[in-house]
Amino acid sequence: MLVIPAIDLKDGQCVRLRQGRMDDSTVFGDDPVSMAKRWVDAGCRRLHLVDLNGAFAGEPVNGEAVTAIAKAFPGLPIQIGGGIRTLETIEHYIKAGVSYVIIGTKAVKEPEFVKEACQAFPGTVIVGLDAQDGFVATDGWAEVSSVKAVDLAKQFKDDGVTSIVYTDIARDGMMQGVNVEATLNLAVEGGIPVIASGGVTNIEDIRALSKVAGQGILGAITGRAIYEGTLDVAEAQQLADELTGA
Repeated sequence: MLVIPAIDLKDGQCVRLRQGRMDDSTVFGDDPVSMAKRWVDAGCRRLHLVDLNGAFAGEPVNGEAVTAIAKAFPGLPIQIGGGIRTLETIEHYIKAGVSYVIIGTKAVKEPEFVKEACQAFPGTVIVGLDAQDGFVATDGWAEVSSVKAVDLAKQFKDDGVTSIVYTDIARDGMMQGVNVEATLNLAVEGGIPVIASGGVTNIEDIRALSKVAGQGILGAITGRAIYEGTLDVAEAQQLADELTGA
């Protein structure tokens, strides 16, 4: 199971939001490449980047920072989300050296786009499902739909999606612990490997997820915890390796 550090980009800076609110952000650095190096040096095997401005704008806004990180660490798998709503955007990121693109809002509003993207760029597509009380939210979490995350995940089972990033909005950035039950349920019911996001606070969250990793938990994204020091990336990855036999 992968421990995946998150770098959220807003106006070219590295920030963390609380429950997705753009007006409730904490700046942790103004050099995305040096921030990426910090986590690479700690031994991470994948990076999670989010273009926060892009998520609201519906198109890439912090693309230069993403490209700079990909060029600085060519051997590191990088996944990027936020504002990815066209095949042209996906192509741009893949050419820039990004390994995976995360389709969120577009996947909810136009599920057929996911299949189209998987066919055009096989092995690169991740679906991002952000849920409030089990229901999918879109547009930077500004809108909550009437679609259940589990039901939507099932639609993508045969499309070629590599994994699903599942975020429990209520816990995101709140340091309240990961929702293991909901994450595991999505993996088992949806039939697609899940990367947990939202609420990863300390080593116990990594322990809890690692214990059920064999049922479809591919990784855990961690943000505020590693920036505020309640979770150590190297220690977390070592524990995950030990518990999952990696």
